[in-house]
Amino acid sequence: MKNLVIIPAYNEEENIEKTIENLKAKTTLFDYIVINDCSTDHTRQICERNHYPHINLPINLGIGGAVQTGYLYAWEKGYDTAVQVDGDGQHDPAFLETMLNTLQREHASMVIGSRFIRKEGFQSSFTRRLGIRYFTWLIHLLTGKTITDPTSGLRLVNRDVIGLFARHYPKDYPEPESAVCVLHRKKKIVEIPVIMRERTGGVSSISPGNSIYYMIKVSLAILIEWIRH
Repeated sequence: MKNLVIIPAYNEEENIEKTIENLKAKTTLFDYIVINDCSTDHTRQICERNHYPHINLPINLGIGGAVQTGYLYAWEKGYDTAVQVDGDGQHDPAFLETMLNTLQREHASMVIGSRFIRKEGFQSSFTRRLGIRYFTWLIHLLTGKTITDPTSGLRLVNRDVIGLFARHYPKDYPEPESAVCVLHRKKKIVEIPVIMRERTGGVSSISPGNSIYYMIKVSLAILIEWIRH
């Protein structure tokens, strides 16, 4: 099987080198591609200096556009699976091979790494945990399925979902909405316990100031996705 790690990166000069070197040290089963989302820091120069495979976007597309670029690349290059690993170093690539084995064993379309099954490692802030529980409730209400960590970006998908996401992927804060998209197509999602790390540098795209916008926007997007199907 051909397996790809998609690494979206916007202004991750403090983290990107550590993220990739850690990935290379933890698994040999995955290729990788960095999607440099028009960073204004030295992310591009670090990738070029280290000869990391990367795509430089000419404008900033946001997390959804950057990740979709990775899915387009995976689709066109014939990859069987693709997994998102964020460029901030929070996702531990030590879990990737377990996720791959789970995808095959469970005949799943998506495997999500959840920090809330065993509640180990970095658990996010109290406010964000409340938001995550809300999205768990909303997704269960609409689909009947329980996803304990619907905002987790550590997600491995099969070839069918790569094609789906290459054609259609949410623009902003895409994780909960795209999970609903998969569930509504009667595809199987499985979660496994993982340990995530706290960001060591850079700035998160979800600040306290835009948390309300995030909740409203994602809720509306999930409802629209549900209505469409």
